[in-house]
Amino acid sequence: MPLNTAQSFAWNLATTLMVAVILFQTAEGYGVLPASEYDGDPEQIITDYDPFGL
Repeated sequence: MPLNTAQSFAWNLATTLMVAVILFQTAEGYGVLPASEYDGDPEQIITDYDPFGL
C-alpha cells in the first residue's frame, strides 16, 4: 500500500475505532495495525495515531 493511502487509512481507522494504531514500513510497502497488536521491529514504525492524544 502506498504511504499516502496508508496514512489516510491509519487516521480513519484510529478515529473510527477510537484505538491507537501504528503505521509501519515493510519490504512490500506500508501497513497499519492497532498498536496493541504490533509486535514487530520498533525501527519500522513510521508514526502512531492516537485518537485520544489530539
